[in-house]
Amino acid sequence: MSIEIKIPSVGESVREAVLAEWFKQDGDTVRKDDPLFVIETDKVTLEVVAEADGVLKILVAAGETVVIGAVVGSLETAGAAAKAPEKPKAEAPPKPEKTPAPEPAAPAAKAPAPAAPAMTSAPVRPAAGISLAPSVRRLIAEKNLDVSKIQGTGPGGRISKGDVLLYLEKAPAGIPDAPVVPAGQPPSAAMEERKPMTPIRKRIAERLLESKQSTAMLTTFNEIDMARAMEIRSLYKEAFAKRHGVSLGFMSFFVKACVEALKEVPEINAFIDGSDIVYHNYQHIGVAVGTPRGLVVPVIRHVERMSFAQVEKAIVEYVAKIKDNRLELADLEGGTFTVSNGGVYGSLLSTPILNMPQSGILGMHKIEKRPMVIEDQIVIRPMMYVALSYDHRIVDGKGAVTFLKRIKEFVENPERMALEV
Repeated sequence: MSIEIKIPSVGESVREAVLAEWFKQDGDTVRKDDPLFVIETDKVTLEVVAEADGVLKILVAAGETVVIGAVVGSLETAGAAAKAPEKPKAEAPPKPEKTPAPEPAAPAAKAPAPAAPAMTSAPVRPAAGISLAPSVRRLIAEKNLDVSKIQGTGPGGRISKGDVLLYLEKAPAGIPDAPVVPAGQPPSAAMEERKPMTPIRKRIAERLLESKQSTAMLTTFNEIDMARAMEIRSLYKEAFAKRHGVSLGFMSFFVKACVEALKEVPEINAFIDGSDIVYHNYQHIGVAVGTPRGLVVPVIRHVERMSFAQVEKAIVEYVAKIKDNRLELADLEGGTFTVSNGGVYGSLLSTPILNMPQSGILGMHKIEKRPMVIEDQIVIRPMMYVALSYDHRIVDGKGAVTFLKRIKEFVENPERMALEV
């Protein structure tokens, strides 16, 4: 029996996707729910898993653009059943040969003498459990390299083209075709590399450009004394984690502060639709999350109904979905305001760009100890710069400054959010 493997639908507005990478090889036996491949659209990255046990037949190579619903492979379930009993017999004889496999990883195996036989028998097909992108596979074949000697730094230890180039740069003279370069000088192949933009990166570029061209964006700044928030977090983080099963982070302080401030300045929570202004009596807060493929903004819905713990749990769940390529298009839609934390990357100050059609975005930054004047005394305080970018067509300067001042007041005195004052 043959089961078709199709590109799944990820939303009505998505018509095509890029088959970014196969995790299995043609002819491999796979189990139900094993990840088969990953697709990229202009909005999400999604892993597709096997529907049943079977032998994989690949019909479309990695890197191809395919329409939603296209058949990219099949699973031969009858073949898998027939192969299952044969596998132990086929693998039993080679087992003694596999025992020396750890030798190349041992320090003694790095001597030039054993390197030669490793090169002569270097397989282009990767060892079991190692999946390679087509470009990486071609480069390894061209240079006749032993893939087991290359350390992968990609997700799950996968080997990237950069890993291969770095291996060649540091390779001993015994490796065939290894480029000879002066000390400290990178090989010419590593000096320049051209790659097509991924669908997500294209979409990010389009939306950022559209935001700059279509809105009257302006940014206002303030700074927040994080001492009280840090104190509360330190006092209750163990009890909080024990009771709710999730850590207490600063993001929930800011998300909850945004909810209260948006209630006071509703135009920042509104959209422009033609000649109308659409106000929202709810707060759907997007939280920007950086990924290797680009920035995504999953939306936490109805934050006005949520506790600190529920906000933290929602963020953790989204991070897990992003990491496992399980983020759905519905997770990215419907936001009314966005919070972006550049501080996790060490940013001291920046100007966030609006996430259209929203009218406001809050930028958080790193916490840094600075001298401050408090009651005519110079003291050291943990300070954070915050930035609010807003659409000046709908939000006046007074509203923007008021909003940011309220964020400051709530975060510097978190008890006010609990007391709603």
